[in-house]
Amino acid sequence: MKTFFTSTLLLVSTVLIAQTDQKIYDIIDAVSAQRIEKDIKTLAGFGTRHTLSDTISNTRGIGAARRWIKSQFDKISKDCNNCLEVFYQKDLVKKGTNQRIVKDVWVVNVVAIQRGTKYPNRFIMMSGDIDSRISDPTNYTDDSPGANDNASGMAGAIEAARVLSKYKFENSIIYVGLSGEEQGLFGGQGLAKYAKEKNWDITGVMNNDMIGNIKGVDGVIDNRTFRIFSEPVPPTETEKQRRSRRFYGGEVDGISRQLARYVHKTVKTYMPEMNPMLVYRLDRFGRGGHHRPFNDAGFAGIRIMEAHENYTQQHQDIRKENGIKYGDVVEHVNFDYAAKLTAVNAINLASIASAPPTVTELEIGGIVEPAAKFRWKMIKDNDIKGYKIYWRDTTSPTWDHSRFVGNVDNFVLKGIVIDNYLFGISTVGKNGYESPVVFPSKIFRE
Repeated sequence: MKTFFTSTLLLVSTVLIAQTDQKIYDIIDAVSAQRIEKDIKTLAGFGTRHTLSDTISNTRGIGAARRWIKSQFDKISKDCNNCLEVFYQKDLVKKGTNQRIVKDVWVVNVVAIQRGTKYPNRFIMMSGDIDSRISDPTNYTDDSPGANDNASGMAGAIEAARVLSKYKFENSIIYVGLSGEEQGLFGGQGLAKYAKEKNWDITGVMNNDMIGNIKGVDGVIDNRTFRIFSEPVPPTETEKQRRSRRFYGGEVDGISRQLARYVHKTVKTYMPEMNPMLVYRLDRFGRGGHHRPFNDAGFAGIRIMEAHENYTQQHQDIRKENGIKYGDVVEHVNFDYAAKLTAVNAINLASIASAPPTVTELEIGGIVEPAAKFRWKMIKDNDIKGYKIYWRDTTSPTWDHSRFVGNVDNFVLKGIVIDNYLFGISTVGKNGYESPVVFPSKIFRE
C-alpha cells in the first residue's frame, strides 16, 4: 500500500464546481417532444396493452404493442449500424400465481442493449412498462389506453435509445420495455433473474413509470418538479451489515440511494431549471414499481416519475361522472414534460455509461482522532484520473463537500472529525465523468 497522503483542511469546505461536457447539453437538445407524442399516441392506439390481452392481432393488444416496440428498437439499430442487440426475454406465469393472473400468460419484455466499447458487461438500464390496466385488474378486453401509465415511460425509453445510439460509451446501456407490471411486477422479476443468470454487472436501473402528467388531483400544476424514489439500504443486506450500521451509520446510504443522489446532482448541473425531489422511500406509500424486483435481486434501482399524480386518470375505466373525465387517455399527457424527464434519464445514462468503475473495497478509519482516514483498492484502468472523497452533514440528503485526492489508494482528511459527517468516494475518469459514490463497507483502526 502506498504511503498515506495528508492534507490540512478548513472545517468548512466549499462545493467544487461540477465539470460539464457539451455532449450532455447536445443530448438534452436532441430529445424530441414531437417524437414522444407520436409514440405515446401509437401505444395508446393499441386499445389495450393489458398483460393478458390479445397477442395475435396486429392492431390491438399487448402482442401488437410489443412487436411495434421491437420494430422501433430494430429501426434505431439499423440507423446506427446495428449498434443495438434487440431481443425478447420472456417467462411463463401460470394461472393462479396471484389473483390477477386468471390464465396462463407469457410475460414478454423487449430488450435493446447498446454495448460499451470498454466494459460490455457493465450496464446502466432505463426501463418503461409496456402493459396497462383499467379499474378491474383482470379485465383484459376493454379499452385501456394507458397513455401516461405507462406509454409515457415506454416512449421515453425508445426516445432515449434514438438519441444515445448516436454516441459510443465505455459502458453498456440497456433500454427495456417491461411487461406484467400491473399484474405483479413479473417482467422485472424475469429480467432481474435473467441478469443474474447472465452475470450482468448492473450499475443501476432507472425505472420510468408515469412521466407525462403535470396537473395533480389537488389542482397543482407543475412542469418542472419530478420525484426520484429510492430505498435506503438493499433488502439483501446481511444481519452483520445491519448491526454494523447501528454503530457506524449508513441508514440512508445504500446503493439505490447513491444512484438517486447521482441523478439529482447531474440534473442540478445540466438542467438547473428542473426540480428533482429525492424521496426517501422505495416507492409511493404502499405502492410499487418495476425497480423493486431489481432491488430484491441486489441491484441499485430507482423510480423516476412525475411529482403530481392525478388519480382520476390512473387505473380507471374511461367515463365521465359528475363532470369529471376519468381514464388514462392521451389528452391528459404533457409531451414537453415527458421530454424533459426523458432528457433527465438520457443524460444520466450517458454520464454513468461514460464513467469509470466504482471502487469495490472502501475502508474508513479515524475513530477518536481529529481526522478521517480512507483506504481503498485501486482500479486498474489507464483512463482513471483518480478518486474524489465526498462528505456531508449526517442530516443532509446530498453530498455537499468534496476533495479530489488524485490517483492514490488512501488519504487522510485532517481537521475533519469522523463523528460529525458521513463519507463516500467516487472514481473520476480522465474524461471528467464520475462513478456513483460508494459508501464505506469496512472499518479499520490504527
